[in-house]
Amino acid sequence: MMKTLQLQEAKAKLSQIVAALESEGPTVITVRGREKAVLVAKRDYDRRIDRRKNLWSFMRDSPLRGTPLDFERDRSSARPVKL
Repeated sequence: MMKTLQLQEAKAKLSQIVAALESEGPTVITVRGREKAVLVAKRDYDRRIDRRKNLWSFMRDSPLRGTPLDFERDRSSARPVKL
């Protein structure tokens, strides 16, 4: 479960929160009772936003890997086109 703090408290304890992110996980920041931001450790952010992945890696790591796909071609005639 993520820790939740009000913005005022997060401002006052920012250095402590940053130090604890890797061991305790993300922290949700609220403003007037509404969740507005999430602080995460840099390594967690990098893992989620790995821009080096290509399409092959994405498909290989997909939870849907191995699911049969239907690639049947549509054999209907083409619609008329005015030139």
